[in-house]
Amino acid sequence: MNKEELLKDIVVLELASVLAGPNVGAGFAELGATVIKVENLKTKGDVTRTWKLPTEEQDNDVSGYFSCANWGKKSISIDITKKQGLKIIFELVKKSDIILVNYKPGDAEKLKVDYKTLNKLNKKIIYAHITGYGLEIPWAGYDAIIQAESGFTFMNGDPKGDPTKMPVALMDLLAAHNLKEGILLALLKREKTGKGTFVTSSLIQAGVSSLANQATNWLVGNTNPSRMGSDHPNIVPYGTVFHTKDKKELVLAIGSDRQFEQLCEILGKPEIAKDIKFKTNFDRVKNRDEIKKILQDLILKVERDKLLEILRKKKIPSGAVNTIKEVFEHPQSQYMILKGTTGTGKEIKGHRTVCFHFENEEINEGISAPPHYGEHSIHILRDFLGYECEEIKKLISEDVIYARNEKK
Repeated sequence: MNKEELLKDIVVLELASVLAGPNVGAGFAELGATVIKVENLKTKGDVTRTWKLPTEEQDNDVSGYFSCANWGKKSISIDITKKQGLKIIFELVKKSDIILVNYKPGDAEKLKVDYKTLNKLNKKIIYAHITGYGLEIPWAGYDAIIQAESGFTFMNGDPKGDPTKMPVALMDLLAAHNLKEGILLALLKREKTGKGTFVTSSLIQAGVSSLANQATNWLVGNTNPSRMGSDHPNIVPYGTVFHTKDKKELVLAIGSDRQFEQLCEILGKPEIAKDIKFKTNFDRVKNRDEIKKILQDLILKVERDKLLEILRKKKIPSGAVNTIKEVFEHPQSQYMILKGTTGTGKEIKGHRTVCFHFENEEINEGISAPPHYGEHSIHILRDFLGYECEEIKKLISEDVIYARNEKK
């Protein structure tokens, strides 16, 4: 049995937007669940539909950013502030297993889509709420802010430069992964007890939980981590970027003294590994600037691909600094690429958010492309909830819902 078959009967109602919540929904869609994305009619859908690069088509509502977290979903646009709109939500809740929300603390209660309200309609629902700072602190949680407040921005960047935000919304993604773990455990709990669960995850705690050795460098070593560029505070050379003869870059990740000896042999200077200043990792950490310069001078004499070929044959941890274009040319990245056609016939590519595998499973190629805004409003109301055509037309005319395909 493929992993996608295990969740094929699960219905996820996504009352979330931007990245963290939708990333959770995308994961469940890839695992075979039916994911219904409820988009705000007043704002004309998820704001990321408008987050476009200058190279994108401005009249296409499936932006590159939106598509990173919305493959495999069905979109319905509802004004849930209207009585009939909220009624539709309640009807969907009764048929759902998982509810995803990312409201600021207190907003779900105002909109009447909080756990206590929805649990009365469906005792088996798993209500998953992702926040910035937890339910007790009513601040909006934006990834860039959480990166800063969780210590990542302070540590990231060149030692002589400013603190630097990472180029992806990592706090959103870390919180999403934590929430997915919580939901899967809640599903297991429901199998055993028949009861639903209220699951929460916050960006700030996800960030702090992922500080790893940088946290314990402070908690155990009493050293406040600082910016080191690509270097590692505890291991040398590890993560350091070196330039090669052909003006390319590579990274070394030397985790043992034996690997360092082999590296020096490959570079034609075995005596370096015997130098008392560099013999052990502890010595190299103390003398990191000196050994980095020595290695850089040697690596500048060799072309990148030739050196990497030798290093890999000797099983010395090393790799090229790839552009994103080069990343998707890598053999292991081919499985991660999604291909599909949107409802308007436009071919589109994306990438998977789920990357674990079951033994001998077949690749699931049946994931649908990201939906257009309100693309499935009629389908969901008619086929999922049993609404008649006249009822749907009335909802459209009263601006309770928007249906992209309303003429059909």
